[in-house]
Amino acid sequence: MTSRVPSFALSHQGIDTEAELHWNLETAPLVEASVRRGEGMLAKDGPLVVATGRHTGRSAKDKFIVRDAETGDNIWWDNNKSMSPAQFAALKADFLSALAEKETLFVQDLHGGSQPEHRVRVRVINELAWHSLFIRTMLVRPAAEELAGFEPEFTIIDLPSFKADPERHGTRSETVIAVNMSERMILIGGTAYAGEMKKSVFSILNYLLPAEGVMPMHCSANIGPQGDTAIFFGLSGTGKTTLSADASRTLIGDDEHGWSDTAVFNFEGGCYAKMIRLSPEAEPEIYATTKRFGTVLENVVIDQVTRALDLDDSSLAENTRGAYPIDFIPNCSAENMGPVPRNVIFLTADAFGVLPPIARLTPDQAMYHFLSGYTAKVAGTEIGVTEPEATFSTCFGAPFMPRHPSVYGNLLKERIAKGGVDCWLVNTGWTGGKYGVGSRMPIKATRALLNAALDGSLRSVQFRRDPWFGFDVPVSVPGVEQRILDPRDTWTNKDDYDATAARLVKLFNDNFARFADHVDQGVLDAAPRGAAPGAAETAQMREPAVQPV
Repeated sequence: MTSRVPSFALSHQGIDTEAELHWNLETAPLVEASVRRGEGMLAKDGPLVVATGRHTGRSAKDKFIVRDAETGDNIWWDNNKSMSPAQFAALKADFLSALAEKETLFVQDLHGGSQPEHRVRVRVINELAWHSLFIRTMLVRPAAEELAGFEPEFTIIDLPSFKADPERHGTRSETVIAVNMSERMILIGGTAYAGEMKKSVFSILNYLLPAEGVMPMHCSANIGPQGDTAIFFGLSGTGKTTLSADASRTLIGDDEHGWSDTAVFNFEGGCYAKMIRLSPEAEPEIYATTKRFGTVLENVVIDQVTRALDLDDSSLAENTRGAYPIDFIPNCSAENMGPVPRNVIFLTADAFGVLPPIARLTPDQAMYHFLSGYTAKVAGTEIGVTEPEATFSTCFGAPFMPRHPSVYGNLLKERIAKGGVDCWLVNTGWTGGKYGVGSRMPIKATRALLNAALDGSLRSVQFRRDPWFGFDVPVSVPGVEQRILDPRDTWTNKDDYDATAARLVKLFNDNFARFADHVDQGVLDAAPRGAAPGAAETAQMREPAVQPV
């Protein structure tokens, strides 16, 4: 359709190519092109199955931001690698030369962000049809009538076949993700992992939105029957996607959002869920997307004869993924937006078995745990990991945070305090002992506690003050086994619990030391105790002394 070809052509951006350009193709023709070009195959129930090669996840060490007058004082350089303007210029010249040699290119004009006042217009140029389908699925799709006049604010050029030259381009390897905020261009080469594109848009918004007073968040979000929005922060494996896909609540999105003065809005128009060992019983809404035309499955094993999927097979990757339009989830928000939140939930999978299944946080404690971004790896997930290992990812998404964490932390604290938002820390990890001794927190108990927090009934129960972390923990909740609410009670050896808790407290405090100069005294005072309390003090603090609110 000619209306899908914008008047603002590639030549207006200094991009010259003789390639056949496919502008803003929809799902069906992109699937057809992917199969015809040998990029993927259709599974028996309809999804497109592709392989990403040696890169089955993000290449965080190969991402760079150009350091110049725009970014010099605004980027958290302790967490982001820099590239010089000269190195980027050489890289860009070589990318444009590579583009000029392509016979076919796919171009999508899309939005990053669902709230019109705070979205960014993004043009994505791909050499692979399935990459074009992926990014069209994941970002917000403009109406057809908007495309003719579309003029991009940022441009992403994604060429998996491109190989960077470390000596010429200042890269670490042949793989590169280079972000130039001044030129508003992102170059991705040497990797076929499509998630690099979506996370690049997330990084753009994480840089731009704080200046507008908008809080960018690596979180899922949903809305209850009473119009109550909840946001769920959490790292991979904590249940962020699963717990937000609740049949009784309306899904806003599963991964990336903004919190403005008037709304929580999805940055995306699709979901990107883990598929490995997906359960039709525990995650029916997500499982159903594996049987839909329009879903893109990455590194999922497929029988070459029957085209049946094996979601339990991790031989290609542990990080198997599915990208699908958000409206594949039955109860999704038509606007990709909801009211400002009433509840903020921090999800952690504590493999040490120390944290309670749920705890209430003050605004200062919320900022402390947001900046900490704690979860834990378990034995066997990575080579050399034989014991539970603490992981701290600032703001629950450090790789995507270009500005200093205190920028995001202060924004969150201000919005929590301003809106009187209830904040909760939810442990979806282990109980009754650390990983290998205890057991995984029952999903039934987690959902019951979350439901009580979200419907407001948890505010009326009695709380106790945790002696290690200082937050409030419910003493009893209807429908939840009382013993599970106090993690120490679930351990057979109480001395082991105390020793493990002391170790975890020290890990928290050691990690937070780098933020001490960037937060106020209230947040510093929200830190967990640095040493085990005495026996008498422990007994006193374990009494239910905190009244309902």
